[in-house]
Amino acid sequence: MKAILLDGSLTNDNTGQRVNTAVVTELQNQGWEVAKFSLREQKIGNCAGDFFCWIRTPGVCNVNDDNRAIAQELVNSDLLVYLTPITFGGYSSTLKGMVDHQIQVVSPFFTKIEGETHHHRRYKQNPDLLAVGWLDAPDAHSEALFRHLVQRNAINWHAKKYASGVVFSNQSAGEMAVSAQKWVNDLGNGLPPSRVALPINGNHSTVTSTDSAKQSWATSDPGSVVIRRALLLVGSPKTRKSTSNSLGGYLFEQLETLGIQTETIYLHTVLRNAKKMQALLEALEVTDLVTLAFPIYVDALPAPVTEALEHIAVYRQGREPSQRPMFTAIANCGFPEAHHCSTALAICETFSRQAGFEWSGSLALGGGQMLNGTSLVEAGGMAIRIRKSLEDSAIALAQGQAVPQTAQEMMAKPVIPHMAYRLMSGFRWLVDAKSYGSLRSLRSRPYLSKAG
Repeated sequence: MKAILLDGSLTNDNTGQRVNTAVVTELQNQGWEVAKFSLREQKIGNCAGDFFCWIRTPGVCNVNDDNRAIAQELVNSDLLVYLTPITFGGYSSTLKGMVDHQIQVVSPFFTKIEGETHHHRRYKQNPDLLAVGWLDAPDAHSEALFRHLVQRNAINWHAKKYASGVVFSNQSAGEMAVSAQKWVNDLGNGLPPSRVALPINGNHSTVTSTDSAKQSWATSDPGSVVIRRALLLVGSPKTRKSTSNSLGGYLFEQLETLGIQTETIYLHTVLRNAKKMQALLEALEVTDLVTLAFPIYVDALPAPVTEALEHIAVYRQGREPSQRPMFTAIANCGFPEAHHCSTALAICETFSRQAGFEWSGSLALGGGQMLNGTSLVEAGGMAIRIRKSLEDSAIALAQGQAVPQTAQEMMAKPVIPHMAYRLMSGFRWLVDAKSYGSLRSLRSRPYLSKAG
């Protein structure tokens, strides 16, 4: 039995070190061979969102760094282990950087699982999944969100069995060892984990779940907030040519017509530039509304977006401004169902709460690839409902109110029927692969070193 362990802990994280020891020791005691990767020590670039791992070099990431060796090990393992500090209810940016690259081990083509769209498996066998997160202190909301994210990942990775665990910094090594034994035993016994719905945080949570109502996003009303300046953060690596920019940009165009001063920052361009990052943090000091527009990467935010939010949360820690800026989010995903965005939007809401913003609702778009970065005006009739949703949202936000429920429902409606979208997407992958001369290798399994 072979396990691969991806450690997403930060430098000098004592809790992470103890969790790592407890899990590895228990696995080895039960006869597992463990390949360990401390991700902070690996060279792993950000996923470019170009889908070259599906159409240009099928099954292999276009970025030639340590992610390929990790993918090779993963494909030939029986168990995949994630270790991470729980960050806004999700994974650390360190772990998420490798999780984003895992799309190379699934197929671009769609299938249906439990009535919703997911990607086909590329390999016949996929490892089971164990994810362990830690917090400084109990937080029922973050714990439930973390477990829900693991549950969603397990579906997308076609894991037959999965388990999730949460520990706390004040727990002893012995307590962690007992927990590790239970997690590994649960996997070995094939015990099905309890289904975890997205948590509701007070009276203003972003909640959609395949286990409950799939199209309900509840929001708060910030009250009498005066909006003079608005800041758009675009979280796509494609920056100006992205669907995220099309959506956020159109919203901010409407805000400008209402007399609001706007600014746009592309997160992928600031993370490795100290001066630009400082400018971003200072811009937050003088804004009344922040909107984050981003694509869904593996059920959550792209790693660089999570990293930017980590910086923002640290910067704002302990600050008590006279007015809490409003925070909204616009997510788009490549699946036709908008509810695939719900986990990521719940992470955004948790970030908002922890970083001292006023959560003011969100919008979710399924089938974002239909726009492919096109201006919403140029998209014509296909984008009528999308434009109306953003126009109505702009009016509400400009008045210091939350994103209207009607706007959320309008945005969530499919651009085209789900079946048609799945068929068109499949055809697109074939056409794109043919253009790269990789049509015959589209379903290849390049990392396989054993029967599977």
